[in-house]
Amino acid sequence: MNFDLILSSISRHISLTPDEAEFFTSLWQGKTLKAGDFLLREGDVCWHETFVVKGCLKTYYQGDDVSEHIIDFSIEEWWADDLHSFFTQTPSRLAIKAIEDTEVLQISKNNLEILYRKITKFERFFRIVFQNAYIAQREQINQALSASAEERYLLFVKKKPYAEKRFSQKDIASYLGVTPQFLSTLKKKLGKVNVD
Repeated sequence: MNFDLILSSISRHISLTPDEAEFFTSLWQGKTLKAGDFLLREGDVCWHETFVVKGCLKTYYQGDDVSEHIIDFSIEEWWADDLHSFFTQTPSRLAIKAIEDTEVLQISKNNLEILYRKITKFERFFRIVFQNAYIAQREQINQALSASAEERYLLFVKKKPYAEKRFSQKDIASYLGVTPQFLSTLKKKLGKVNVD
């Protein structure tokens, strides 16, 4: 597995010696998923923190009507997990599925604790990661409660300019909390090309 991307991501927040980098990489496992494979199923415990090296995952919960309610997309250099399940080691209410062929790196909770003890500066790095995840989640909730569908869509494509090429219209609509038909109408109104 190639660790260049995760080491580059880490280097923006903390500096590692060659020995520290070698110890860090020894604690991770690589995993490959085909499009449609699950990284995490609803009801399973999230045993790992996951870093996306290549590809894309969607995190969602399933409604009573078996529809997907997407709460996050994770592409290269992003993290994918259910933090509540990971920290409490309880069954997840979420599912995480690959929407492209995907390569990830994973670290278990035990290995993360070993890492914190051995190289304490990683506590700072993961505090930043978890803090950013919390802020992004709060922003998403605030938008869902206060912004119109049009405002949510425009902000989404501004923050994720790659979305129209990599995500299906159905998945984008689910993330925005609208129907695919409504999204199609909205895009026509805004003069966007409908990309599926």
